[in-house]
Amino acid sequence: MATEYDLVILGGGTGGYVAAIRASQLGLKTAVVEKSKLGGTCLHKGCIPSKALLRSAEVYATTKKAEEYGVETSGVNLNFLRVQDRKQSIVNQLYTGVQQLMKKGKIDVYEGIARILGPSIFSPMPGTISVEMNNGEENEMLIPKNVIIATGSRPRSLQGLEIDGNVVLSSDEALELTELPKSILIVGGGVIGIEWASMLSDFGVEVTVLEYSDRILPTEDKEVAKEMNKLMTNKGITIVTSAKVLPETVSKDNKGISVKADHNGEMKEFTAEKMLVSVGRLPNVEGIGIENTDIQLEKGYINTNDFYQTKESHIYAIGDVIGGLQLAHVASHEGIIAVEHIAGKEPIPMDETLISKCIYSSPEIASVGYTEDEAKEKGFKVKVGKFPFKAIGKALVYGETDGFVKLVADSESDDLLGVHMIGPHVTDMISEAGLAKVLDATPWEISHTIHPHPTLSEAIGEAALAVYGKAIHL
Repeated sequence: MATEYDLVILGGGTGGYVAAIRASQLGLKTAVVEKSKLGGTCLHKGCIPSKALLRSAEVYATTKKAEEYGVETSGVNLNFLRVQDRKQSIVNQLYTGVQQLMKKGKIDVYEGIARILGPSIFSPMPGTISVEMNNGEENEMLIPKNVIIATGSRPRSLQGLEIDGNVVLSSDEALELTELPKSILIVGGGVIGIEWASMLSDFGVEVTVLEYSDRILPTEDKEVAKEMNKLMTNKGITIVTSAKVLPETVSKDNKGISVKADHNGEMKEFTAEKMLVSVGRLPNVEGIGIENTDIQLEKGYINTNDFYQTKESHIYAIGDVIGGLQLAHVASHEGIIAVEHIAGKEPIPMDETLISKCIYSSPEIASVGYTEDEAKEKGFKVKVGKFPFKAIGKALVYGETDGFVKLVADSESDDLLGVHMIGPHVTDMISEAGLAKVLDATPWEISHTIHPHPTLSEAIGEAALAVYGKAIHL
């Protein structure tokens, strides 16, 4: 039996289910096909569970130094199984919420593996969806007017460092640990690697980060990355940059793993109980029938236009499968734009310079717009304002004074080009900078926003004044 829809979405992750809700709001008969659980990687294997663990690590680390706040404690212990239980409880609650949203929007959900068919008796165009149902029942045939591919991504591995789920882990397996290792090697000093390094160190694990490039967090502002390197080193994390891991030198057993790395021409050996491979993610484009269409791939990712249409104009793609910024909030916004385009609206294409990015390490990092180096490479004459958290009263109250806020502006037009923060709770503060970018505000306008005292957000106003050399408390 075949069922007709205005829209069928392949993948019920953050991008897919948000697109489905927007489609329902616009009156489109919509279905979602999800091979596992609604919520996808973000809810079950990424954003939410990792941040739940990070919060537990933060509380544990803070409790161990409670006497600095005048709170005397004794016998502080970590029960990691309870940490995992709390994480799973949060995931379960949100999962139930997503399921209810599907029911509220009258969105049909098929649990199974979707495959795009070529032209057939159902349609002269490719796009009919065959669903291999998880429950073993006969395949469902869905005939949509439009399709959105939102199948997400998976952790990338390195040849010779294949994930075994025991000694060599990806972030997927690390999230399911029932006990913490005494030591770990993290291959990759990007966003995911640094979050895990921060978390595990706060849990008391001995952490070594091996990064191929000459600095950690190579996509962040250079000053922010340098500050993070210093702060992580200060809390006992070993960071080795310009380290080319040699997979052929791996030796492992149930007790641990050792590997050699070429570090600036010198061979060094590193050992630990476990290894976390964090070297990016691969798009899930296999097995979904792309070969039955004219959809084009580039470096494994699906090519789309500004409205996320593929070469097949009725088939769209969003999220990690199209590359770019692989962030949950980006996938959601792409999904909304795609649906509104399908519905005949006139959505505004997304501008990547307006997208806020966050790293939930301790301390946190958040940014929007160009880094100082990127701005210079694009030909801007820049002026910069920086303000440290150590001069902010609320940061002193929190006992978290590391880091700073940095504004990058065009010295000719006074336009705000970028905002970069490292410090306490900056992931909650970056939206002010994001709004400033959307409204094309200048640092002068930001400085005239009256920031309440005492708050951490005062650092933004002070950094804006610092662009003109007029910071008050510095």
